[in-house]
Amino acid sequence: MRSGRGPLYLRRDDGRLLSLDVERWCAAPDTADLGVLARCEGSVLDVGCGPGRLVAALAARGHPALGIDVSPAAVARAKLSGGLALCRSVFEPLPGEGRWDTTLLIDGNIGIGGDPVALLRRLGEITDRKGTVIVESLALDVDERCEVRLDNGRGGLSTSFSWARVGARALNGHAQAAGWVRHREWTEAGRAFMELTRRPGLLPPRR
Repeated sequence: MRSGRGPLYLRRDDGRLLSLDVERWCAAPDTADLGVLARCEGSVLDVGCGPGRLVAALAARGHPALGIDVSPAAVARAKLSGGLALCRSVFEPLPGEGRWDTTLLIDGNIGIGGDPVALLRRLGEITDRKGTVIVESLALDVDERCEVRLDNGRGGLSTSFSWARVGARALNGHAQAAGWVRHREWTEAGRAFMELTRRPGLLPPRR
């Protein structure tokens, strides 16, 4: 994150390596990102914001926007890019809970915590009752949980943490289980996205 270059991987507990696209995360928003930005309304919370390309772009467009990430290096880079960011987990108390108009889970962040249903339920507490969640899923038919470590390709390993890999079909099922419904979905530049709204009858009380 500090250098803006890889390699960086998720090393699964079975030994497989999943490459992380650090260079894209640290670059300006690409065409797929621009499609996400165009669908953001009102105040925006970017969960797992990384180095902050989306938060910075939203701020430049006049959106009140906040990024959160558990990586201090990512948060520092997000601030340098012009975005507002906090070093915090989505499962910790957050500013503006229940009032965010749009919440983002981009770059595979539906995997956070290894339990997509629990994560989407948490977003139900964070997002305004009339708000939306935009999720990027894998462009694969996959639904799996695994224990992973960050691997820098030079022998450096993080502690183990739970992760999930979710394709569009699985995401739709997890969303319904968490009280969301699919509003629309699209693909751009080989990436897959889904916009979720509340399931009718499950609007929480206004805070």
